[in-house]
Amino acid sequence: MKLKDKKVWITGASSGIGEATAKLLASEGAHVVLSARRQEKLEALAETITASGGSCEIAVVDVSDRAGMEAVGRQLAEKGGIDILINNAGTMPISPILSGRVDEWDRMIDVNIKGVLYAINAVYPGMAERKDGHIVNISSVAARLTYQSAGVYGGTKHAVRAISDTLRKEAIRFGVRVTDIQPGSVDTELPDSIAHEKIRSAVKDNMYAEESPILKPEDIANGIMYAISQPAYVDVSELLIRPVIQEN
Repeated sequence: MKLKDKKVWITGASSGIGEATAKLLASEGAHVVLSARRQEKLEALAETITASGGSCEIAVVDVSDRAGMEAVGRQLAEKGGIDILINNAGTMPISPILSGRVDEWDRMIDVNIKGVLYAINAVYPGMAERKDGHIVNISSVAARLTYQSAGVYGGTKHAVRAISDTLRKEAIRFGVRVTDIQPGSVDTELPDSIAHEKIRSAVKDNMYAEESPILKPEDIANGIMYAISQPAYVDVSELLIRPVIQEN
């Protein structure tokens, strides 16, 4: 069991990549802290993990809630701290900038950027003090490219990539590793967060076209597992994972 006795905090664990990652890491011996807003989903996942012999606990919190994230960080520190952070929570209500959906822009910035920073702030000081730890940020292929109607979303993911690489350079002296995982199209609930009906339909039609199979959450979970199971002297700084059919 590669991760036996490791403590892993996964944000956005209630579905998709977070859920798949939690199941995989728990099966490898990790104690997983399942974090998200939807308590019922977390409880169901925790039941599945424990029924399979895994170890877990839940922390119901919105990553954009600074005080709530700080409270979770304190609670985890009191229990000995976190070895690995999987910064997975995210939202994608994309739309043309001209549509002026400012509330949606604010939400993406709050979750996709501030939420990542709040989670890092909750665990990184402890990792630096112990001189050990691994922070995995889930960004996107949109951290490398730009797409019409995804200007703000892509901006948040570019920010996550920049934050990740800057943190990697700062964390070197503490022995803390940082990985930026960049998924392409994955079969998750993320497109459901698109309120713009025309854009949501176009995204789903493109993603779920019969001739273009997309990734499963488990594919990204396997990539995360690869990154965090390397020897301590190996830093998988970036990992871009796309379905074969995806050109950009």
